Amino acid sequence: MDKKRPAAQYRYQSGFGNEFATEAVPGALPQGQNSPQKAPYGLYTEQISGTPFTAARASNRRTWMYRIRPSVAHRPFKPLPAGLLRSAPFDEVPPPPNQLRWQPAPLPKKSTDFVQGLITMAGNGDASTRTGVAIHLYAANASMTGRFFFNADGEMLIVPQMGRLLLRTEMGILDVAPGEIGVIQRGIKFRVELPDGAARGYVCENYGALLRLPDLGPIGANGLANPRDFETPVAAYEDRAGRFQVIAKFEGGLWQAEIDHSPLDVVAWHGNYAPYKYHLDHFNCINTVSFDHPDPSIYTVLTSPSETPGTANMDFVIFPPRWMVAEHTFRPPWFHRNYMSEFMGLIRGEYDAKAEGFVPGGASLHNCMAGHGPDAATFEKASHAELKPVYLSGTLAFMFETRFVCRPTKWALETAQLDEQYFEVWQGLSKKFKAPGASKKRR
Repeated sequence: MDKKRPAAQYRYQSGFGNEFATEAVPGALPQGQNSPQKAPYGLYTEQISGTPFTAARASNRRTWMYRIRPSVAHRPFKPLPAGLLRSAPFDEVPPPPNQLRWQPAPLPKKSTDFVQGLITMAGNGDASTRTGVAIHLYAANASMTGRFFFNADGEMLIVPQMGRLLLRTEMGILDVAPGEIGVIQRGIKFRVELPDGAARGYVCENYGALLRLPDLGPIGANGLANPRDFETPVAAYEDRAGRFQVIAKFEGGLWQAEIDHSPLDVVAWHGNYAPYKYHLDHFNCINTVSFDHPDPSIYTVLTSPSETPGTANMDFVIFPPRWMVAEHTFRPPWFHRNYMSEFMGLIRGEYDAKAEGFVPGGASLHNCMAGHGPDAATFEKASHAELKPVYLSGTLAFMFETRFVCRPTKWALETAQLDEQYFEVWQGLSKKFKAPGASKKRR
C-alpha cells in the first residue's frame, strides 16, 4: 500500500489553461530544452496531445511528461464487460418527448469502485466523430486499488453530490468534494479513492471540443468563473511494481490490459493539458436587477463550443445561492421550450422552480422542445409573493445543456428510480383567463 503523502503533494497551481511546470523531484524538469530524449534521472520523455498538432496556438493543448516508464509498456488490451456503462450512438430505445425525472441512484450493496459504479442515463452524438456527450451517474463504495482508468472517447466532467473523490492522476492529485467539480481530459490515466467510504454524483463525458471558459461578451471583463480559481495539481508520482490493470474506454467499449507497475509514475511535467478542479462557490453570478428571469446561459461555468458559433456542444451551467432582486416581475423561470436539451442534477438543497420531488442526487431531462417550467405549487406561491429582495440559500443545482437531443438508455427508461408521475406536477395549472365582459350576461 502507498505510504501517506506529505501535504505538499496536495498543493495546486491556479489558472485555467495556463502553461504549467512542476516537478516532484528537484531537477527532474530539463532546463534549456523543450523535451530532450535523454531526460534527468533516467526518466522517459513522453508527450500527450489533447488537440491536433496543428491546432492554433491559442487552443493547442499538450503536456510533456518525464516518467519512470513510458505508457506503451503494458500487455495487450482485452474486452471487459461494461456493466451499465453505455456510449454513442444511443439507439437502444426510441427517445420519448416526455419530461423525465429520476430519484437518486441507490448506493451499491456489494463492493463497487468508480468505474464499476458508472450508470449511463442518456447521450447523443458520436464518440468516433468527436460530437455530443454521454451523461452518467456514479454510485460507489470502494476505492480503486490495483485498477487505473483512462477515457479515449472524451473528457470527463465529474460533479460529486455525496462523498469526496481523491483523483490520483498522472499529473498529480485532485481532492474533489461536493460543491466542487473535477475535469480529467481524454487519455489521462487516473484512479479514484473514496475517503468518505461511499460516493455518488454525476459525470458528463464530453466527446466534443475541450471545455473552456465562455466568452463574456456584453458582460465585459469580469464575472462568471475566473481563470485564477481553477486549480491544477503539482507533480506527484507512484513508484510501485506489482500486478495492476489499466482499463480503457475506447470507441464506446471497455478494455483491460495487465501492467506490472503503476502508470501514475510521472515525476515531472510541463504543459497546458492537465486535469483541474474548481470550487463552485467562486462563481460570480450575474443576475437581473430590473425585470424577467435571465436565460440560464448567464450561469455558464464551462462550455464545449461546436463548429456553429453560439451553439455549444455542451454547456455546464450552475444555479448556486444568489440574490433575486428583479422588480415587478415573476421570479422563477418562465415556462419554456428550448432548442437545447437540458439534463439537470441537484447537489444540495432545493431548486427554486420545483416545490418537491427533485431531490439531491436526483436528475431530470427536458429534451428539445419539451415544455417545462415551475410546477403548479411553485407558480402559485411565486404569483402571490411580495416582490422584495430574496436570497436563495442552501441550494446548488446544475445543468448539462447540449445542442442535440439526449437519448435515454434502456436502463434509464426502465429503472425503478424513474418518476412515472412527474407529469402530475403541472396538472394543477388551471385556467385563469377571464375575457373582458365574460362575466356579464348576454342580452
